[in-house]
Amino acid sequence: MRLSVAAVHRIEGALPVQSGRQLEDVRRNMSGAGVLEVNDANFDQEVLRSEQPVLVDFWAVWCGPCKAIAPYVDSVATNYAGKLKVAKVNVDQNGAAPSRYGIRGIPALLFFKNGQVADQMVGLPPNPAEAIEEKVKRLLA
Repeated sequence: MRLSVAAVHRIEGALPVQSGRQLEDVRRNMSGAGVLEVNDANFDQEVLRSEQPVLVDFWAVWCGPCKAIAPYVDSVATNYAGKLKVAKVNVDQNGAAPSRYGIRGIPALLFFKNGQVADQMVGLPPNPAEAIEEKVKRLLA
């Protein structure tokens, strides 16, 4: 049997077991206005076939750095509305897309243009706002 990292943390007692309602609240708080929740079923349509460049945030509920970078991703969605699509993929609920792109650490931000990965960022950089902004500007140039 293969366990998710979250399951292992719960078994070890590192994280409290959360109810479905608590997890839904965390998910809702992890995505701001203008951020699209994408899953394995609609990834190709929403990301690869998008007419706009796309920033995809691969994340998980239990991931502290994912929670820390979320406000910066939300800010990009607001600041670049109409120019850039911003999406989030929960890696615990969707395994195909993260596997296809070799996602081994989160948060992982992939920047897509014309259906191809143009850039990426893994982990939480020292200055997330500046690092993300630089990559978005390069993507839109």
